[in-house]
Formats: sequence, structure tokens, C-alpha cells
Amino acid sequence: MRKWIFIALVCGGALPANAQIAWPEGKSAAIVLSYDDGLRSQLDIAIPQLDHARIKATFFLDGDVTAAEKLRWRRVQQSGHELGNHSYFHPCPRALLPDRPKYETESYDVTRMLGEITAMNDVLESIDGAKSRTYSVPCSQMLVGGTDYTGALRVSGLVKYARTGGDAFRSVVTDPKALDRFQVPSWGPVDHPDGPHLVAYVMRVQEAHGLGVLQFHGVGGDYLEVSERAHLELIQFLGRHPEIWVDTFQNVMDYVVTHSR
Repeated sequence: MRKWIFIALVCGGALPANAQIAWPEGKSAAIVLSYDDGLRSQLDIAIPQLDHARIKATFFLDGDVTAAEKLRWRRVQQSGHELGNHSYFHPCPRALLPDRPKYETESYDVTRMLGEITAMNDVLESIDGAKSRTYSVPCSQMLVGGTDYTGALRVSGLVKYARTGGDAFRSVVTDPKALDRFQVPSWGPVDHPDGPHLVAYVMRVQEAHGLGVLQFHGVGGDYLEVSERAHLELIQFLGRHPEIWVDTFQNVMDYVVTHSR
């Protein structure tokens, strides 16, 4: 019952105004599939599903990546996916990750945070050779030591765009001119959502002619996961609807920024 209540709300709730942007090639909406933490289940399950459907996505890595995994991620990038920055040590508020006292955002400052983003850029460049990078905010939290580092990140030149959190409603972007490219919202489905939940979100984005960014972690394993089947149902739905533009975070945001001035 809860599933169908959710779907009814997503598909039948109040929609934002139609997007003030013409998507390329007459597309009706834009969807970004993004994945945090560089997890094994993403390599083993999500990427094969994406590649089979010829859909490109963005994977935000942190410093917890082995030499063997770097080789695998290099092949991922070479196949057309984007590798993004998720900071080196993935600091989070104490309340969210209490077992990592060295990496609590309460004990950070802006300089340390930007240093971690710089270090992770170097790691990523050693993997794929790319210079331009996007960023996923760890735990969707932009406060370090009580200070919001969005402004410092904006002027640092370290990344082009930053993805934060949100929910299934507020993360549907319909006014690109009002969008802060260092506060791009996303929906992170949790509580083991099934395929219809994920598809309902895409349908809502499409009805609004907007932009929707999905934030995944584990796929069929690891943590905060969606099941292998639910993820596949989403990918298959997107494959059946070529009128929806699905691309990497950087590619979609490049288009949004250049077409909304």
C-alpha cells in the first residue's frame, strides 16, 4: 500500500511550472544517473546494466579506491561514463557517521575541505587524465566547522558543478536560471525502493519537462542500496523512452548553463 501511495503522490501531486529550457534534439526532459562512493556493486552490477542499455552515468569516487579498482574505473571512464569528485576522506556530520571521529565535518574548516577536494582531483586525474571535474557533496552537507563552504568552492576553480541532496519533489529542476550550479539538488532513493518508485520519479520529471538527478549508492549490494531488479527496471524504462535525455552530470549541466543565460 505504501508503494502505491508514494507513486500516486509523485505522479499526481502538484507539479512545478514547465521548464524554461528547450532540451536538445526535441527531448522532453533530462535525467542524470549518479552514483556515490565508488562501490563494488556499481562496478559489478550497475555499470553492466548501463552499458547494455547504452546509457551514460556519473560515478563520484572518494579516496578509498585500490590500485586494481583504479584500472576498472579507468575502463569505465573510457567507455563514456564520467568520474566525479566525492572528496578524499568523505567527511560527514557526527550524527550521520559517528564511527569516523577523524572525519567529522564539525572538526573541519574550509581550507581542509578544499584541500581534500584538491587531493581527490589529483587521484582522479591519475585514473582518467581529465582536468575538468564535477563534485558530489559528502552526505549532502555543505557545512564544515559551522561554515558553509559553497562560496569558497565556487571561487576555487576546483570543480565546475556540485551536486547536493534533496527529495523526490524539490529535486525536480524547472527553472535553470534560478539553479545554483554549486547546489544542484538530487533525489537519493533509500529504504529499498522498487522499480515503480524509481520510474515514478522519472515520469514526474518528464511531466514537468525538467531536470532530475538521481543519487544512488549500492546497487544489489553494499549499503543504502536499491535492488538489482529495481535498478534494471529503471534502466529498461529509460531505454524504452528515448525522448528522455539521459547523460552525465557534466554534459547535462554544461547544456543547462549555456542555454539558460
